[in-house]
Amino acid sequence: MIRFFAAHPTFSNLLMILLLLSGILVGPQLLRETFPRSDPSRVEITVPYPGARPEDVETAICERIENALDAVTALDTQSCEAREGLAKAVARMNEGDDFQAFVADVKSQVETITDFPDRAETLRVKPLGLTDFVVSVSITGPLARTDLKNYAEDVRTRMLRWGGIPIVSVKGFSTRELRVGLNVEALRKFGLSVSDVARSIQATSIDVPSGTLETRGETLLVRVDEERRNVQSLADLIIRSAPNGGQVRLGEVAQITEGFALEDDQITFDGKLAAVLDVSKTRAEDALRVIDAVSAFVEYERTQVPEGIVLELTSDAASVVRDRLQLVVINGLQGLGLVFLVLWAFFGFRFSFWVAMGLPVSFMGGVFLMWMVGYSLNLMTTLGLLIVIGLLMDDAIVIAENIVRLREKGRTPMQAASEGAAQVFPNVLASFATTAMIFGSLAFLSGDLGAILRVVPVVMLFVLTISLIEAFWILPHHLVHTLENRHKPKGIPAHVNNALFWVRENMVGPLVDFAIRFRYVTAGLAVALLLSSVGMLAGGYLKFVAFPELDGDTIVARVLLPQGTPLARTQSIVARLEEGLRKTDEELSPLQPDGAKLIQHVSVFYGENRDAFESGAHVATVSVDLLPSADRVSRPDDIMALWRQNVGELPDIISLKYAESTIGPAGIAIDMRLKGDNLENLKAASLELQNWISSYQGVTSILDDLRPGKREMQIQLSDAAAPMGITAAMVADQLRAAYFGTMVSEMQVQGQLLEVTALLAEDDRSSLSKFDDFVITRTDGSYVPLSVIANIKVGQGYSRINREDGMRTVTVQGTIDTRIANASAIVSDTLERFMPGLLERFPDVSLNVEGQRAEAVKTQQSMLQGFLIGLFGVFLLLSFLFRSYVEPIVVMLIIPLSLSGVIYGHMFMGLDFSMPSMLGFVALAGVVVNNSILLVDFVKHEHGNAVSVAVAAAKAARARFRAIFLTSLTTIVGLLPILTETSLQAQILIPLVTSLVFGLFTSGIMVLTVLPAIYAILDDMGLSTLAKERRQAADQ
Repeated sequence: MIRFFAAHPTFSNLLMILLLLSGILVGPQLLRETFPRSDPSRVEITVPYPGARPEDVETAICERIENALDAVTALDTQSCEAREGLAKAVARMNEGDDFQAFVADVKSQVETITDFPDRAETLRVKPLGLTDFVVSVSITGPLARTDLKNYAEDVRTRMLRWGGIPIVSVKGFSTRELRVGLNVEALRKFGLSVSDVARSIQATSIDVPSGTLETRGETLLVRVDEERRNVQSLADLIIRSAPNGGQVRLGEVAQITEGFALEDDQITFDGKLAAVLDVSKTRAEDALRVIDAVSAFVEYERTQVPEGIVLELTSDAASVVRDRLQLVVINGLQGLGLVFLVLWAFFGFRFSFWVAMGLPVSFMGGVFLMWMVGYSLNLMTTLGLLIVIGLLMDDAIVIAENIVRLREKGRTPMQAASEGAAQVFPNVLASFATTAMIFGSLAFLSGDLGAILRVVPVVMLFVLTISLIEAFWILPHHLVHTLENRHKPKGIPAHVNNALFWVRENMVGPLVDFAIRFRYVTAGLAVALLLSSVGMLAGGYLKFVAFPELDGDTIVARVLLPQGTPLARTQSIVARLEEGLRKTDEELSPLQPDGAKLIQHVSVFYGENRDAFESGAHVATVSVDLLPSADRVSRPDDIMALWRQNVGELPDIISLKYAESTIGPAGIAIDMRLKGDNLENLKAASLELQNWISSYQGVTSILDDLRPGKREMQIQLSDAAAPMGITAAMVADQLRAAYFGTMVSEMQVQGQLLEVTALLAEDDRSSLSKFDDFVITRTDGSYVPLSVIANIKVGQGYSRINREDGMRTVTVQGTIDTRIANASAIVSDTLERFMPGLLERFPDVSLNVEGQRAEAVKTQQSMLQGFLIGLFGVFLLLSFLFRSYVEPIVVMLIIPLSLSGVIYGHMFMGLDFSMPSMLGFVALAGVVVNNSILLVDFVKHEHGNAVSVAVAAAKAARARFRAIFLTSLTTIVGLLPILTETSLQAQILIPLVTSLVFGLFTSGIMVLTVLPAIYAILDDMGLSTLAKERRQAADQ
């Protein structure tokens, strides 16, 4: 078949064009993103329970949801958090199950719950992870908040109509509201209660259809149109009238304002009140196309806006994707150029051109396969393409060298091409099979980290498969024409080959002879080097991190104050943060290229703190847009450290956390869960754990999620209530109407929801003395002071109660300065030295470790399992090929021996060992074994008249030196650009490449020196093939 393809005048070229076109056509259709997305697995269930305490929400809502979810078949874990007025549960699916079926199952189970409290609102089921944030558009200007909201809604409508912008939501405003603030004195004057007024508004402010009127000429609709949609029409509403003509209008007993339900739900942008439009995309849309559409829209809109209105892009999460992908592509092209130069130096231009043509052909075929399986173009898939630049040359070099060898022996070009490719076909196929077994075993990594990492070996396998087709069906045809005019090497190729020959004979050969002569010392030194390198990792000299940090362009400071803190106090804290940020900008901006301004924009989100799991006036998030990472020299950790220093200590702060805006693929640095039934014990254990963790140097924040809630006025009826006909329900209803409010009606005004709410005026609601004077209206219309019929005491509960898998859980989370501390080391030391004592002191408390450690362990276990399966497959294959059980072990010894290069390479580069590093080592195993196969195969089959392995191995090392040197060199130079990349965005790629480059360098030396020595030792023991042949000859 190889001869047919080599001789056919058009087939090879047509196949090459087909592969190239397939990738070129589908390549632009690949979605672009930073990381591969894991499949969705979580469903959120929310149930509002207005006015309820977390303790009430826990028992009335969460426990019922948990009981319902127990019947869901594909359920992995569940959690439910009880907040003030809200229950939020999350159900997580078992990995690999059908998500749509899981969502349907969850929905059907929770909708069967019929015993929620009457005041609980309708539950909502929402799949999570179906959309990705892209960018925000901030709108500022000299407008009132209501006008700003109206303008933002108009802009949102125009954005959606623009095209290419799929999802837009408006932030910075709560529900729009017409608030009827009732005056206590006025109510008493007219003998009214809050509930009376609410019922009057509901009865008179209506807009309802009332039937049809059919005449001979037409049919008319009848509608009562009395709905009041603005402040003035509500103020004119008559709420009481007398037979003598007297009337009481709503405006006489209430102050009516138009605003928003929560005044603390607001955003400022660069110090100005702002509306923010968040742009998101679905999984089927490309982030860069969306950001380009948003940018174009904003540019156009700026030409149309009224005077004073400013539109700015902020929190851009998509443009950095373009920068990262461009970085990999540029380094890939540089690597491709270096590989071609190496080939040209050894083979000459024309010969190297056709060997190197395997790269674009294999790439495009691999891209087509990526499109077939639904992969996106991201850092991991492009890294997979980058790594195989050098690997692709291995097979082509082996085939090309053998073809040239036969041509030099006098074969015709056609004979040399067909016979040369056919001769090496079994060995090349075996090498591919061993690589495929290793890479294929990594395609099933589990966990969120596994979902990110497993695409790398899969993409490499795609490209290597296409390269195998190219090497045997396309390359021989092109080499036929090259060999027709091929002469002996001259110029640079001649000098290079002569120099390589001199190195082989005068340096490598003597070194191999020396290593074989002192083979026991050589083997001992190799083992000692391996053990010492493993000791560096096990002893903590080389630190382990789950995933390298990927620098973003947005940092945040998240503020948490005690529950009940007024908005003004939170704003004063934010002002201190902004002042510290200004000083930081002044210090660092001069250090940036061309003195560019480091701090681009500052947004403040009041009422929002993702880490606190709370909302309200006591929380805020300060978000900072930095100069893009490609244009700055300061890393986020350095910026945050200086910001923290400039702000200093702030009083009355529960937590102030500086962090990057998004959590990396590895998860939260420190995330430990204490579980039990007793909240007091859980809190006590949590405080001890926090104190222990905070003692480590480099821990920048530590916080749990069980905190005191707002103080509450607890009312219990006295014995005087019953004789007066006053019940607890009556008191609760009147207090709720006065202080929580009654929603009178909901309406749509210009496409926006508008609620009408009646409650006491703010002055009456914000005074303790007014509360002491509160009166209860009896059924006969008379009043009784609350203090007469009730006892009032002040109590305090919790702001939030979290439950996981049916148990109360306190989560302790922390962040670290990665320049100083190591999360894995901190967690491991805590588990070893502190947790046994803590669990002994609190026997009813248990511990789960989540975050980076849990993710790393889950992926590590699946990686180790897959690696062992792959190694076993390699052993079976080699045992079949070599007809031996011992020699496959010799071949595979190169895998652990190359680990020393991986570990010391990380130490030389100043890197931590991480999951990408492990992936690089496992991928390395599939590569280095091929050189080992070449050596052992030569010893077995082409040893000539050598009677011992010592002689045959020395001969084999010299014979295979050129092939081993070339295949290793092309792979190393192909990866060299990314290894030496200084960009902040390359830091995630360098550990994986470090494993490959230093591992290949070490394995090259080990294959030529240590492996022959070990093989000779086995021959001394009588375990080699040559030893068996000698015994058979002696027996005869």
